[in-house]
Amino acid sequence: MAIIFQYKKNILITTSLLIIFAVAGAVLVGLAFIQTEDDIKYNEKLTLLRKLNNIVPAEAYDNDLLIDTITIKPNRLLGTKENSLAYRARKNDQNVAVVLSSIAPNGYNGPIHMLVGIYEDGRLAGVRVVKHRETPGLGDAVSVTHSNWILSFDKKSLSNPDETQWKVKRDGGIFDQFTGATITPRAVVKAIHNALLYFKQNRAMLFSKPETVLNEPESIQQ
Repeated sequence: MAIIFQYKKNILITTSLLIIFAVAGAVLVGLAFIQTEDDIKYNEKLTLLRKLNNIVPAEAYDNDLLIDTITIKPNRLLGTKENSLAYRARKNDQNVAVVLSSIAPNGYNGPIHMLVGIYEDGRLAGVRVVKHRETPGLGDAVSVTHSNWILSFDKKSLSNPDETQWKVKRDGGIFDQFTGATITPRAVVKAIHNALLYFKQNRAMLFSKPETVLNEPESIQQ
């Protein structure tokens, strides 16, 4: 009987110790998360700002891009199925550019997510692919880290080139396709052209006064 009692006592002690260690570990993890959460959010904002500044240089505007935003509902021309943010660049209270989220839904291996910057006059400020699953060595040339192809859209507009030439060369347009990969650039060209159409149709709304926000993100010094 004494042996059984001692056995149960040992189990209870061991179980209690495990529970204490588990609770202590959870508390420590929670404290670490709370302490690092602000740093994580700040770094995410900084990363986003760098991407935006690759499209619209910091010296071109004097407002806070991460605060001066407008929410865009899902839209066929932009290829979006969820709400997205458009970032507005202004200088001396004058409209400079807007950066839209655009998705080419028919990439070779799936959707291609992009940021499309458009100047107030309708010219492209720049385009960057931010997410894709295209084939390495072929379709991934849409990314600026693999080629300069995406830079060929800089300063293009709905009138330059004209409507009939907003295609890859194989389809009678002016934009290069990749050797062995036409589907990917074709999808990107169409998505960028659609983003320009969306801008043309919604220019006034896109540059409307900033939204009222209850919790403004911390401003990041450029």
